Amino acid sequence: MAWNESGNGKDPWGNNRRRPAADNDLDKMVGNLQKKLNRMFGGDGGDNPALGLGAVLVIGLIVWGLTGFYRVDQAERGLELRFGKFTTMTDPGLHWHMPYPIETVELVNASVIDRFDKRISMLTADENFVDIDLAVQYRRSNPIDYQFNVRNQGETIADVSESAIREVVGKRTADFTLVGDRAEVASQTKELIQNALDTYKAGVEVTSVNLQQVDFPKEVQGAVQDAVKAREDKEQAKLSAETYENQVIPMARGERARLIENAEAYKQKVINDAEGDTARFSALLVEYTLAPEVTRERLYIDAIEYVYSNTNKVFIDTDGNGNLLYLPIDKMIQNGGSAVRTPVTGNRQLESVQPVQPANSNPRARRTR
Repeated sequence: MAWNESGNGKDPWGNNRRRPAADNDLDKMVGNLQKKLNRMFGGDGGDNPALGLGAVLVIGLIVWGLTGFYRVDQAERGLELRFGKFTTMTDPGLHWHMPYPIETVELVNASVIDRFDKRISMLTADENFVDIDLAVQYRRSNPIDYQFNVRNQGETIADVSESAIREVVGKRTADFTLVGDRAEVASQTKELIQNALDTYKAGVEVTSVNLQQVDFPKEVQGAVQDAVKAREDKEQAKLSAETYENQVIPMARGERARLIENAEAYKQKVINDAEGDTARFSALLVEYTLAPEVTRERLYIDAIEYVYSNTNKVFIDTDGNGNLLYLPIDKMIQNGGSAVRTPVTGNRQLESVQPVQPANSNPRARRTR
């Protein structure tokens, strides 16, 4: 047989053109599968390419339809999308949707609590820098809004949280932020974060906001500690001054009240004395008008009595003989009125002199009788 004759199974270069054994096995497998499918769908087992292709398509449709089943866990919600557009939300359980690429499902966990942590440096109202470790916890309260209204949900929550804490701390001093009511700062920050996310319709509920640590930057902590100590010394001095003030002011007020009362009493006494003197003078004037001589004599006697009652020594100058009598009235009073011998000038003595005991030593009181 010539090399170019048909059926010799060789090419001009002497190579065998017959199919490999592997290809023959594959053809046999495909043929056997077609025969089986033909028998399943009522065929006679002969070679029918159209019928075999239809069987393959049916099986493929069945397998494709089975891919539309999906399961939603208890903490999740299923969001079905048809050609990328949201159609419905499914609850936990087993569900079916039209398989890909017609419909797809996105599962959103609506119960898990996510956490955002970040250390933020910011400026306070008194122009001091503070470092705050902020921790924000949140959950997906509305899976539809969370999935479709905001892109990059985590970054959005982080940006909103940082903006809110800067706004709250920026309105307060560093002392209030460090040693003040951190719960109040956290509460206001949480409210601002929630309001902003609600405005964006992010579908997120903020569960808690915590200020884990608030401190000054490491570079200035030494100077800050000195400032804090100085501030504490200032407060201590202020408390000491207030204590002294609380002691002195009541004493001064009491002394002022006492002086005012004494002045009022002295004023009333002077007024009463003046009124009494006026009344006595008026009564004396009436008596003097009725009997001038007797009144003058009486006034003189009362005056002498007043003078003698307030002295303990009396000297008497006798007329004509130059003798001077000395009356030791103080000794007379001490001896209870007994006789006392006292030397006098001119060899004269005064014996058994009784002390004078006036009925009233105030001549003004006697004038009114």
